[in-house]
This record gives sequence, structure tokens and C-alpha cells, in this order.
Amino acid sequence: MAGRDPQVRAERRSAGELESEVLAALWATDRPLTPAEIQADIAGPLAYNTVHTILKRLYDKGLVLRDADGRRGAYRPAKNAAESTAEAMREALDRGPDPIGALQRFVTGLRPEEERALRDLLAGGAG
Repeated sequence: MAGRDPQVRAERRSAGELESEVLAALWATDRPLTPAEIQADIAGPLAYNTVHTILKRLYDKGLVLRDADGRRGAYRPAKNAAESTAEAMREALDRGPDPIGALQRFVTGLRPEEERALRDLLAGGAG
């Protein structure tokens, strides 16, 4: 790594960022995508092997499903974006020592339309 250009290192994305980008590409379509299609969808240069590695990590975490397509594999999200976000929020609340305090901070940061939607959901008993 000592010989690497500092600009190249600055442009590197973390595994979490790449996972988010791959999931976003999958959520943006209603059909399974191959690693090559995902590679083409993601901005910036990204090696095919990197995309394949990220897909394997997401598969191992249960976040994507693999569909056999001849010799190639195509991937689709295991959950839609809203389901995944809700699960991440639930896990974050469960990890913290003060889930009520975290909810209070979260609610005070909502935009007006989000606050209205939350009030409507709570009034209707949806959950």
C-alpha cells in the first residue's frame, strides 16, 4: 500500500458503502440482476470481483437471494427498502441502552411530512 497514490486511497469506498450501493441498484429494479449488471449500474470504477464479493457478503447476511440463471447467477433483494430500513432501526434500538430516549431524539428530528405520517400510523394502530 505504500506505493499507492493517495488520491486512489481517498476514493475507496468502505464495504458498508458498497453494500448500500449494491442494494440500491437491486431495489431500483423489479428483476434479479447479475453482478455485471450491478457493476454497470454503480457509479465509479468497480471491479467485477469486488461486486461479486459484496454480493456474497450480502447473501451470507440474508440480505439478497441468488437466482440460478444458467451458469450465471442473478441476485435480488431479500426484502424491500422499507423492510430493510425498519429492521435496521429496530436493531439499532435494541442495541442501545436507552431505546425510549433514542426514539424521542429520532422523533424530534422528523420533517413535518414524516411527523404527520407517524401520527397517522399511530392513530390508526398500524404497526
